[in-house]
Amino acid sequence: MSNIFGSIQELIGLVFGLAALVLAVFGFVDALRHRPDAFTAAGKLSKNIWLGILGGAVALSFYTVLSPFSMIWILAVVGAGVYLADVRPALRRVMGHGR
Repeated sequence: MSNIFGSIQELIGLVFGLAALVLAVFGFVDALRHRPDAFTAAGKLSKNIWLGILGGAVALSFYTVLSPFSMIWILAVVGAGVYLADVRPALRRVMGHGR
């Protein structure tokens, strides 16, 4: 019986690890699509800094895809999450795609 619960736990961990990787890759690709001046107009860090943060998030989440919930994994999720929750909506408003 404990083997079943171990397998479920590993599956849940893998799902979270893959979700973090997808989140980081999506954020990186989205940041690539925006013009550098849009970041400045939105009052955010420069495009190059965000590409560095998101590139690091991609690398860290890829490295920890099989061992989520570690400190490195959390850093990757926070970096990508801040971009997607704060920077991306501001960029969309500046570019005229937001509400």
